[in-house]
Amino acid sequence: MKKRKVDNLLALAVLSVIIERPMHRYEIAQTLRERGKDHDMAIKWGSLYTVVQNMAKVGFLEVVGSEREGARPERVIYRITDAGRAEMADWTRELLSTPEPEHHRFVAGLSILAVLPPAEVVELLGTRLEALERTIATVRRELGELAGTLPRLFIIESEFGLAMLEAEAAWTRSLRAELTEGTFPGLAQWREWHERGMLPSDVDEMVERGMAEN
Repeated sequence: MKKRKVDNLLALAVLSVIIERPMHRYEIAQTLRERGKDHDMAIKWGSLYTVVQNMAKVGFLEVVGSEREGARPERVIYRITDAGRAEMADWTRELLSTPEPEHHRFVAGLSILAVLPPAEVVELLGTRLEALERTIATVRRELGELAGTLPRLFIIESEFGLAMLEAEAAWTRSLRAELTEGTFPGLAQWREWHERGMLPSDVDEMVERGMAEN
């Protein structure tokens, strides 16, 4: 996969709004916020100035004028170029067609699950489920409100986000049920490790030993 000249997803977000009409940076930021793009992409607002400059430098944007209101600093107005349009389309194709590993904080926590006793994990998963259910309810309500005002084409990313939240909640609920009902494999040994005050490194050694025995 080729390395993009400007690979910050904020750049793609900028291209997605400035394709409509020429804008200055403040208008770009305002439009992105109004459309909730910061929920869809990891946007660092402090980087907007640099990202816009970099895209102009590589030819994806070009300056078409400036404006000044009262005592405010002059605002440079940019528009998308043909190269910018091609880059946006190519980048979108890549995002839709090519799966990439994504670092997820929950996965990081699951990878070291054994350092906590099962009872505490049950409690923490319950807390996570409550938070997920609140978020799911909010997203469902927002989608319901948008469904009557926007074509589905423009809220499809929210549908996907809701599906991922529901899948995570279902999987978390299933794992918690295994722990509370005692059907999780090796649960008794896991409890014993913590009752005996074993360190995580000791747990690793026992896991390796168990794998070797199997």
